[in-house]
Amino acid sequence: MLTFSARSALRASSRAFSTSSPRAADMAKLCLIGRLGREPELRYTKTNKEYVSYVVATSNSPPPDAEPSTTWHHVLSFSPNSNNFLRSLKKGSLVYVEANFEVRQPDANADPTTPEGQRQIFLRHENIRVLRQPYTQKEEPDEE
Repeated sequence: MLTFSARSALRASSRAFSTSSPRAADMAKLCLIGRLGREPELRYTKTNKEYVSYVVATSNSPPPDAEPSTTWHHVLSFSPNSNNFLRSLKKGSLVYVEANFEVRQPDANADPTTPEGQRQIFLRHENIRVLRQPYTQKEEPDEE
């Protein structure tokens, strides 16, 4: 028979990646710093619920012999309070975004060329801060 400390050690080894107790409401959050790729757009779901869609472009520093690449992140906001502010933002604004991250697996019965037949990543807007307004054509971008 196992002692109390042996049972505790066995239980801890099965969850070696975490020392905290399991939670009922785990979540994944993504933080982005990038520029708005276009002005946020007001859209409607199939059930006529209003939301705002916006795109944030980020770039990673490439290795010395590679070209930089841009990743486009599509974010959805279903918060009426945030949506009014989001719609006032301009393309090119440097923003800090916090979003909940969800991956949806493809429907096995769907056509693989449709969105339902492909793996989808959903970013649900939580918070946004404007770090810098977009520069106009007359202005030069700030040196980093």
